[in-house]
This record gives sequence, structure tokens and C-alpha cells, in this order.
Amino acid sequence: MRVLKIATPIFVIASALAACTSTQTETASQSRSGLVPAEKFDLSEWKITLPMDGNRDGKIDEIDVKQIQSYSHPDYFYVDENGHMVFAAPNKAITTSGSSNTRSELRHMLRGTNTKIKTKYPLNNFAIKAHPLSDRFAKVGGMLEASLKVDHVSKRAGYPDKNPAYSVVVGQIHAGKDSNLINLGLGFGWGNEPIKIYYKKFPNHNTGSVFWNYERNLPKEDPNRTDIAYPVWGYTWENPTDPAENGIALGEEFNYVINVHENIMHLEFSAKGKPTIKYSIDLSNNIDAYGKVDELDHPGGYIGDWHYFKAGAYNQCSTKDAPGGWYTACPGTGDWKTDKANGDYVQVTFTKLKVGSSKPAM
Repeated sequence: MRVLKIATPIFVIASALAACTSTQTETASQSRSGLVPAEKFDLSEWKITLPMDGNRDGKIDEIDVKQIQSYSHPDYFYVDENGHMVFAAPNKAITTSGSSNTRSELRHMLRGTNTKIKTKYPLNNFAIKAHPLSDRFAKVGGMLEASLKVDHVSKRAGYPDKNPAYSVVVGQIHAGKDSNLINLGLGFGWGNEPIKIYYKKFPNHNTGSVFWNYERNLPKEDPNRTDIAYPVWGYTWENPTDPAENGIALGEEFNYVINVHENIMHLEFSAKGKPTIKYSIDLSNNIDAYGKVDELDHPGGYIGDWHYFKAGAYNQCSTKDAPGGWYTACPGTGDWKTDKANGDYVQVTFTKLKVGSSKPAM
């Protein structure tokens, strides 16, 4: 059963640049702290996607687990003077093939540096217990813990009334489509996202809202494949009301825990002076986070998918101008200095990032 619990108020530089020549040919200047992120955070199971094409091969740059141990970028991924890990992404830059949004975002790699295991193979990902082949995966479930502050979200949008305007995703679970399981009738597995954690702040508000979205696990062409938003502090993305003292300000630290134990995704959000918010949701059925059956979702939930964590700054202010609800026509030139000066970017700073095995809910 999916339960909502609301607690009472308790509270580098690429120093080995030669190792990165497959993804980057630019020379990265000294990190602001003189350190690379992997010297302050355990990145032994993370790769990163950056909003750039350094070697001009027409593909977005990815720094793999081995390379990231000695890597930073002075604009998009670095350690600040406090020893914290900073991610930034302009509105306009190269994007991954399946998205019109830019990102500076880590992808969890359970294989570590063992590249003999392919990215999409079970031994590099986790499944929920109900998956018919769960014993073949690197893990059943997992836990991601983070502390962070959002420093900046884009100040302008061509369509300010569209939901993603002025927002950034700071953590998520992405699921992978498994065609074999679909064809065999052993699971569904359309490769959607059981959770995306958002921060959204309108330009005229002093604080922003934190919320999370669950995407119905349906085929792309199904009109019911949409995100269901659940509030944490403030409001969800379609509500333009000023959250005032109930929201989170830019530069204000908050914490999240995503704990997928067996079939249940337990969530906990906390911040100084704010109520601690908890949700629990079963990923193996179509009961929503309030305990109600969602007739429009797939009855098997995410049973047939493989999963992985992501964390960083996934800019939701797309520069694409199109009718769809995701396309906000946010301005951007593609020049980092210009876009930063104009406020057309996102930036997120992490003070903690930790992955590990799941735990039973407390």
C-alpha cells in the first residue's frame, strides 16, 4: 500500500586530460578550490553527462567512472571554495538524444570501472524484488541520500505558464525499457521515471517549491503517460501561488533520501525549520502515493524495468518552441558567459551525495 506520512516539524581539473580525449578536447582551467569533485565525494560508481561537445563529434560529452576521478570543468562541474560539488547547465546547449533539456548530471554505475559490463546490462543496474529476473541484477533496490541547495534557476521563459518553466530536477530514478520482458509478458518496462525531484521558483517569489513526480509507466504514445506531482514544501509545478515561508529559498539547503527497499520506494525530505515529509509508494502496482488505485497507470507499475539513480542539475527550461507542455521556449545564446549574465541557466550545489543498499523503512 502506498502511504503518505507527514512528520511533525522536528524537525579538476581534468588533470589527466589525455584520458578524456574521447569526450573532450577543451582545456579545463583550475577548479575553484584546487580540487576535483572525486576528491571530496565518493564518485567511484558515477559517470557524468555535461552540456557540451568538447571534441565536436556531434554528441554530448560523457565522462566515465575512471575519468571522473581526476576531472572537473570550470563552468559546469567543479568543487567550490567550501568543498562542495557544483553542477551548472545553461538553457541552450547540446542535449541527450531523448531530451530537449540540458544537464550536468551524474548517472549511477553499479559496475564501477568494469566496462566489460555494458551500461544497460543487469549487473550495472538494480531492479525491484517483484521483477521476474531480479536475481540477475547487481542489486535489488538501493538508496540515494543527498544534501543540496539550488543556487539559481532560469529567470526567463517564453511560455512561463508551462509547468517546467523556472525549474530544475535535482535527483531521479530512471527506468530502462526491457523489450524482451515486454514481449514475453514478464513485465512492462517502458523506461519512464518513478521519481523526479523538482525545485521550481518563479522570478517574482522569494522562495521556491520542492516536489516530486511519479510518471505513469505507459508507452510514449499513450496520452495517459504523464507525471503525477506530489508536494513537499510549497506547491506542485502547476500552482503559481507564492509559497512564501513554506517554500525553500535559493541557497537554502535541503535533504532527500530515496530508499527503494524490495518493492517499496520510501522517500524522506528534510530541511532546517521545515516539517520532515515522508512518502511510501509500491512500485509493483498502480496504487498512487495516497493509497488510491490509479486506473490510468499500468497495474504492474515498474516490475519489468531496470533502474538507476541520477543526481545533479537537469535543467527543465527547454529552449525548444513547440506546442507540447515540456517546451518552454526559454531564451539562450549557447555562449556560457552571456547566458550566465542573463540568468538563463541553472546551478545546484551538493554538500552530500551517497549511494548504498536499501534499508527497511523506519
